[in-house]
Amino acid sequence: MLFSPGDQPKLMRKAPGTGADAVVFDLEDAVVPDRKDEARTAVRETLTDDQFDPAPEVCVRLTATEPDADLDALVGGDDESKKGSRNHSGTLRLDALVLPKVDSARTVERRVEMARERGLDVPVLALVETAAGVLAAEEIATVDAVDALIFGAEDLAADVGASRTKGGEEVLYAREHVVLAAAAAGIDAIDTVYIDFEDDEGLHEEASFARQLGFDGKLAIHPAQVSVINDAYTPDEKELSWARRVLATRERADREGRGVFEVDGEMIDRPLIARAERVRELATAAGIEFESQ
Repeated sequence: MLFSPGDQPKLMRKAPGTGADAVVFDLEDAVVPDRKDEARTAVRETLTDDQFDPAPEVCVRLTATEPDADLDALVGGDDESKKGSRNHSGTLRLDALVLPKVDSARTVERRVEMARERGLDVPVLALVETAAGVLAAEEIATVDAVDALIFGAEDLAADVGASRTKGGEEVLYAREHVVLAAAAAGIDAIDTVYIDFEDDEGLHEEASFARQLGFDGKLAIHPAQVSVINDAYTPDEKELSWARRVLATRERADREGRGVFEVDGEMIDRPLIARAERVRELATAAGIEFESQ
C-alpha cells in the first residue's frame, strides 16, 4: 500500500504503476498545512479524470482535523464547475477512505456518517496510531464499514513518549495487538511504514517479520519500497513445495476420511493446513502458479 502526496498530481498518476496493490492519496502528513486546499483540488481532479482507472485500489487518507473539508472537496461541494468538465465526469474513482488517528469505534462511525451524508459509501481503513486507538482496536475492527486496521508506529511512539529503535521492541505489543484485533474481526491488518527508504535490507527484514506476525501487507512511503515489500510477501520455493505437498496430501486424507496426516515426518492438522492455504493465497497474489503436488 503506497502513499502518494495529495498535492503532487504527477506522482499520484504514477503511483498505480509501481506494483502496489493499493495507493493512498494523502491529505494528511504528506501535505503541509498551507497546501491542503491545493491538495484537495488535485486529488479530486485525479479521481474524476475519466482516463484514470488503474488496477490497484485507490484510497484517500483524510486529515485528522478537517475531515469535513476533505470530504466536501472530494464530492465537489456546491461548486457546479467541479462536478464535471472535459475529461472529468464528476464520478470518483475511489475505493476506500483511510482514517488517521482513530481512537474509538465512535470516531470511525462519525467519519462514516459524514462520508455517507455526502454520498460516499465506501469502506474505510482505520489507522491505529495512538495509545487509545490500540486499546480500542477490537471495537474499531468490528465497525461494519472497516475493511482493515493499519498500524502506525511512528505516531504511536510519539503519543506514548517512546523512542523508536531499529528492532521496534517499544511498539511490538501494540503491533501484535492490532494483528489480533483484525484477525478476530476477520479483516486485514496492514503494518506500519519503514521510514528509511534507502535501506532495502532493513525493509525486507521488517516486512518479513510483519508477515510472520500475521500482517497482510505493509505501508510504503516511496515507490522503491513496493518491490521489496512484495518480495517479502512472496513465498519462496521451499514454502511453496511444502504447501503443495500438504494440500495434496490433505486431498488424499479427505478422501480416506483422515483428519490428521503426515508430511515430511510432521503431523499435519488444521492449523498447519491453514498455514499451507495462506501460502497458496500469497502465491496466487504474486502471480505464481500453484498446483498441489
